[in-house]
Amino acid sequence: MLNPKRKYVANIGLIGLLVGGLLFFNSRGSHVEADTNDMYKQIEIFTEVLRQVEKNYVEPQDPQDLICGAIKGMVQNLDPHSSFMTKEEYDELMTETKGSFSGIGIEITIREKVLTVVSPIEGTPAYEAGIKAGDRIIMVDGQSTQGMSLVEAVKKIRGAEGTKVDLTIAREGEEKPLDFSITRGVIPLKSVKSYTIEPGMGYIRISNFQSNTAEDLASALEELEKDGALKGLILDLRNNPGGLLSQAIDVSELFLDSGVIVSTKGRENGHNIQATAHEDKKKCTYPIIVLVNGGTASAAEIVAGALQGNKKAIILGTRTFGKGSVQSILPLSDGSALRLTTALYYTPSGKSIQSSGIVPDIEIPFLAPDEKPEKASPRFIREENLKGHIAVETENSTGASEKGSAKEKDEKVKTLLENDNQVRQALQLLKSWSIFSKIQSGA
Repeated sequence: MLNPKRKYVANIGLIGLLVGGLLFFNSRGSHVEADTNDMYKQIEIFTEVLRQVEKNYVEPQDPQDLICGAIKGMVQNLDPHSSFMTKEEYDELMTETKGSFSGIGIEITIREKVLTVVSPIEGTPAYEAGIKAGDRIIMVDGQSTQGMSLVEAVKKIRGAEGTKVDLTIAREGEEKPLDFSITRGVIPLKSVKSYTIEPGMGYIRISNFQSNTAEDLASALEELEKDGALKGLILDLRNNPGGLLSQAIDVSELFLDSGVIVSTKGRENGHNIQATAHEDKKKCTYPIIVLVNGGTASAAEIVAGALQGNKKAIILGTRTFGKGSVQSILPLSDGSALRLTTALYYTPSGKSIQSSGIVPDIEIPFLAPDEKPEKASPRFIREENLKGHIAVETENSTGASEKGSAKEKDEKVKTLLENDNQVRQALQLLKSWSIFSKIQSGA
């Protein structure tokens, strides 16, 4: 989908320098030539400030650190998702998208200058420790996160397997901050798990979008679809913070044989793409219900929007996060890189979900066991809450079926149905769908 001649990787998930060209566009769309003299004057002022700091600041400073800090400040001022990465930080990002890495497994962002959890990744140390979407991280290992950039925070939280990181969390509804000591672990890229929850009814959970998510999903579907056994599917994208754009497109294609999946629009033609589903001999004929909530973001929203827009699935749950922007990773000459917002993406109907998110066809808040209805819906942090936003499982290694005995699977399905009202509602809808289809056809 991306121009191979451009050295960048599109990454929609939740983590320039001096502009090379001298052509800008005014609000009416006609281009005007930037005043070269004005630009050089600003560069001269920057150089002057740099010299003054070097000469007069109370303590000696490394010029390279000063320039790096200036670049980071400039990029951070653009929007919550753009950032400058050092060579080491860029290498870490590439490791994250291509192979497993060690950490605690959370997607974070900056909201109102506070480090905030978008969503914990299911099955990771953070998820098991009880970290929740919307938690505000106010300290990492005793150090305040005030003024800390997103890249710096990720670097401090991530670490070697088996080591610990201490997080101090401010959580809505809690009078005092909560302290968590979490042991880092390997965060696997296997992001798909599946069950047969009733005869003919399948359940697939995608926890994030990594380099092999579509392949794992295809294996899971093949297992569930054996001998035409699948009569209905629940696709769970709740608390899925996103990931790779290419995987969101490939996952959507597994369910669609025609229609637009997603389109992106930016300032350059190279950022304007349209992904369209290709006709396949094997068509997906069973009904699908997609589960979403406020922790469903970016790549997960693309899939939900594609299936909803092509009338391939019913969306059930609560409104999604609303991250509708594309970040391009632009490698720089010294090995560092720029993560820059270069485009917005649009659903098949041409609607941008930036800030607004995907609105479910059937809105049902999650109700935890023994919880009163008025307390059912947690307060998720969404894209629209971010200052500067642009307005407009480890157990399943193959993705096909979980390891372990049939008894263990049955117990997990039983627990899922007992504790999750949204899954129960989706199952009832699928069963009703099947009944009404028979009535309509006269079968």
